[in-house]
Amino acid sequence: MLSLHRSIARSTLSPFGKRLYSSLLKQTTAATQPRTDWTKAEITELFNAPLISLVHHASIVHNRFHEPSEVQLCTLMNIKSGGCTEDCKYCAQSNRYSDNTGVKAEKVVTLDQVRQEAELAKRNGSTRFCMGAAWREMAGRKNAIKNLKQMIKIVDDLKMESCVTLGMIDKSQLTELKDAGLTAYNHNVDTSREYYPKVISTRSYDDRLKTISNVHASGVNVCSGGIVGMGETREDRISFLYTLSTLGQHPESVPINRLVPIKGTPLGDELLAEGKPLPFDEIVRTVAMARLLMPGSIIRLAAGRYTMKESEQVMCFMAGVNAIFTGKKMLTTMCNGWDEDKEMLQRWGLTPMRSFDRTTVDPTAAQQVEPSVSA
Repeated sequence: MLSLHRSIARSTLSPFGKRLYSSLLKQTTAATQPRTDWTKAEITELFNAPLISLVHHASIVHNRFHEPSEVQLCTLMNIKSGGCTEDCKYCAQSNRYSDNTGVKAEKVVTLDQVRQEAELAKRNGSTRFCMGAAWREMAGRKNAIKNLKQMIKIVDDLKMESCVTLGMIDKSQLTELKDAGLTAYNHNVDTSREYYPKVISTRSYDDRLKTISNVHASGVNVCSGGIVGMGETREDRISFLYTLSTLGQHPESVPINRLVPIKGTPLGDELLAEGKPLPFDEIVRTVAMARLLMPGSIIRLAAGRYTMKESEQVMCFMAGVNAIFTGKKMLTTMCNGWDEDKEMLQRWGLTPMRSFDRTTVDPTAAQQVEPSVSA
């Protein structure tokens, strides 16, 4: 912790560092096109800038690339819970921890259940309906693909965006899902390449990047982000953002999850014993950086949002968040409900985003803003 404070102090007080991050912030806020050639050194300088300045400039970028008053409501349905063969140390759905978490393997839900939940989500204002299945990969799952195509059609017929997260998947399967109307495929990188082996051993980091590449190649939108608060360092969060922002094409959406430690999982038990959750300022700093680095992406505040105060959530909106998950549940953890979210958005003058509504602001036509960074 002491080294962290020293790092922040150096970035804040060093005249050279001040000139460097000030120059980078000006370049970033003036950009009309996303960059994919970021360096870790640049991201580090920006990440360590004074938080109030970082949020301010992220807000400028957000206003230039998006309609700032719009927030998309997304709802996630667990269509196949438990029994996953992966060993993700944070996940209650791994069959390795089911004796401790109580999450047992279940069958895939029916089409009628999907229809009921999707219709309920639409009535409550959600415009993206996401479906997650606790599978390692889709290889050999021909019947599952056939079933998923029907689920996607149900969502598509409701004029909602559809997103699925099913583990590793190949191009031919993605093409089938795209032809059925799939909007996006979620596959998170989770964390930095350096920290990843401490969290997962059953799938490599390159496996994840390969799946993301398959999604890009298929023409389906990529939804890829990660989890903060798993015991990683600030350097890991910088590296995580570096990975996403230097992909050949930025993800269409970037979910930022705040880890909810689950009793019975290795990581959950460890973090609950420590009793030191990731401070909120690191979360909003990560959000602001995601907006600066990937200006055209939808930044989604995902799992763990219910642990944040309303004022903290609003600060995330100011820093560039323009989508939230709302409804009954986030797979196996709690979720903010539709009614409370609609009331919150109304209080702050925010409105739900329409389906398939993206980047309504032309950054090349936006007024050029010359930011000033105070000492």
